[in-house]
Amino acid sequence: MRSRKAIAMLVVPLLGALSLAACTGSGTPDDVEAASIDQDWSKAEPLTIDVFDGVANFQGIQDGWFGKLVKDKFNMELNILAPNVAGGGDTLYNTRVAAGELGDLVIIGKGQQADELVEGGLLLDASPYYESMKNVSAYDTAVQYLNEGKDGVYAFPTLVSTLKPTEPSEGVDPTFGPYLRWDYYAEAGYPEIGTLEDLLPVLKEMQDAHPKADNGKPTYALSLFKDWDGNLMTMAGQPPALYGYEHVGFAEAKGDGSDYHGILDPESEYVRALKFYYEANQMGLVDPESTTQNYDTMFAKYQTGQVLLSWWPWLGQKAYNTESNMAKGKGFEIAPMQDQTVLSRGADVYGGTLVYGIGSKAEDPARIAAFIDWLYSPEGIEVNSGDNTGAGPLGLTWEDGPDGPVLTDFGREAILEGGSAKVPAEWGGGAYADGGSSLNASAVLPNDEDPRTGYPYNYKFWPSYLKTSGNPLTEDWSEHVGGATTTMEYLQSNDMLLVAPGASFTTPADDSETETLRNQVKATIVEHSWKMAFAKDEAEFDSLLAEMQETANGLGYEKVLEVDIANAKAQNEARAAVAKEFG
Repeated sequence: MRSRKAIAMLVVPLLGALSLAACTGSGTPDDVEAASIDQDWSKAEPLTIDVFDGVANFQGIQDGWFGKLVKDKFNMELNILAPNVAGGGDTLYNTRVAAGELGDLVIIGKGQQADELVEGGLLLDASPYYESMKNVSAYDTAVQYLNEGKDGVYAFPTLVSTLKPTEPSEGVDPTFGPYLRWDYYAEAGYPEIGTLEDLLPVLKEMQDAHPKADNGKPTYALSLFKDWDGNLMTMAGQPPALYGYEHVGFAEAKGDGSDYHGILDPESEYVRALKFYYEANQMGLVDPESTTQNYDTMFAKYQTGQVLLSWWPWLGQKAYNTESNMAKGKGFEIAPMQDQTVLSRGADVYGGTLVYGIGSKAEDPARIAAFIDWLYSPEGIEVNSGDNTGAGPLGLTWEDGPDGPVLTDFGREAILEGGSAKVPAEWGGGAYADGGSSLNASAVLPNDEDPRTGYPYNYKFWPSYLKTSGNPLTEDWSEHVGGATTTMEYLQSNDMLLVAPGASFTTPADDSETETLRNQVKATIVEHSWKMAFAKDEAEFDSLLAEMQETANGLGYEKVLEVDIANAKAQNEARAAVAKEFG
């Protein structure tokens, strides 16, 4: 089954953080004639557009229920071009840019790439259409901010929000956390977990007690993948978030601005994470296929119960916490790790790390503008909010009830039972999860209020869902963490959450020298990081660390790090400013 959720919040593998375009007044320059998008696109000529999507985990024609919905509304098919699937790295991007046509619709990170695409003439000025884009114009503040400094409207924000920037953006579960198989943890007697390293003996006990999953295949505490590696080994970039750290290039920065250092510092949380993986592998806890498998292969192992720890709720919980499993007391919950201070990104009035844009050579830019605008409509947000929070199509997976929105019987099966439920033919057919949006980029934060219901788009906040979400798994977890009913409540009540205000900070583009140095350095960091995780002994681990530091320094690491730390500090200043202005 295709897995569509990526870590857009934490890393855009391929596409760096960006700063973009601008509009004037209503968005239409005086010398550009406005063009309305208001028409019945379902009766237009059939059209297939190329969608270059830097965070998609599927490549090909969008099918299923979302594909049918787009086809019915716009008589348009989406041909997804996904670097994550096409070998990773910059190859697909560079090849298409060199050819002068990235895509008809592009989904990329804010900052360097977007600026380069504008300067290179690969993004269209959508000013003629913006005046009639009634849905996106409700977020005009974000559009204007995003396009500041340009002579038109070249980009539209994603994950834009009306919530305060100091409020968590994720909902009931933060993006990061040590989510483990709670039923196995309970079986082990709820052993105390003081630190990250204390997870290892607990996981060892859990794995030894359950060496095989229900499908007869081996279980492992940890399973890794390489698809999203960029400046560093992505999987080693996750444990630092449990202590409030994030990565800005090669800089490791505390979300509250209290600490900055390089990822190759011997005492960095990144090196600590590599040592964690090394020790786990020495204990036989790491899936030996980690160096060769992709995200989808790994996700499938979580679905079958072959992996015991997940750094993200939308991996372990999404894959395994079906209603039937939870009814049996089986599933992932966050571990009560005593020293954690989990990083949370605040809601962003200016939008998240990705943007939508229209390719300058698009055959029918008005139709694409209409499609983008629809993504900001209540219907568009409901069906494109991601399969961990999105309620899907009204009438299929949910309906209006007397006391607010409620998942239908099919919706509960489709959304809460792993996504394998078969969609009726009139809605597009196929498995529900396979037919969901492959864009992987929500226009509006799912925690925002849906005007059609008066409740958040995120169904996990609906009273109807909360009334029926109790089960042996969550009840046991709640009992052992002081009565909290959600992960976020547990972390907040125990002062274990660090919210970095949503500031829509855009990392400045590297100059040519820094870019060249960075590309050299990141290659050696990623290569050595994987070798360190699978080192044969501690002597080899230490030798590889020294070699990585020496090689990286020789390639210009310190020079790039200076730039990254300056950017991290500028990001913190932007966060302080937006928190002061909006909340």
